[in-house]
Amino acid sequence: MSCVMADYFELLGLLPRAALDEAALQNAYLEATKSAHPDQAGGDATLSAELNAALEALKSPVTRLKHLVDTRSGLGWRAIPLEAGLMSLFEKLGPLLQQTGAFLTRKQAATSALAKALLASEEMRLREALEGLNESIEEEWQRLEVMLPECDARLAAGDDAAWKDVQAMQAKFAYLTKWRAQIRERLLGLML
Repeated sequence: MSCVMADYFELLGLLPRAALDEAALQNAYLEATKSAHPDQAGGDATLSAELNAALEALKSPVTRLKHLVDTRSGLGWRAIPLEAGLMSLFEKLGPLLQQTGAFLTRKQAATSALAKALLASEEMRLREALEGLNESIEEEWQRLEVMLPECDARLAAGDDAAWKDVQAMQAKFAYLTKWRAQIRERLLGLML
């Protein structure tokens, strides 16, 4: 039994692109779901579920680029090494997550008001370091997003080498997404 992946761009009537305008995506989704919604007369629950999956996949550059590569490039999976800029972020993130994890263990063990107060300055230092690193991650995210239209132009011009670049960008977005989540988790732990 073969499993054919749905083409989310086609399903929503959008051109397959690395860069998508959020408003255009939302409008295409709303237009497509008008008649497909199960609460509408003649609505189709299966189609409605596929449209929801399409919206979720195309909203994020991580899943949008993966879908684009998987459905259009013919490239298989490949490991993408971290470039120097991302490696620098990772080298800061790993130790900071370890330090924060160890701190959270000490914080949880602190039972007296005095013990908790003695941890306050370290907690502030860790919070500031996590927030600063998160800002660097956001800057890298923005830098990558600005490059998406250039990828679209290269693909439209028939530059087959652009597919490998799109695949590499997808991996970079995936790393950044994971790191954002790890930082968010640690910041939440510090707030509790």
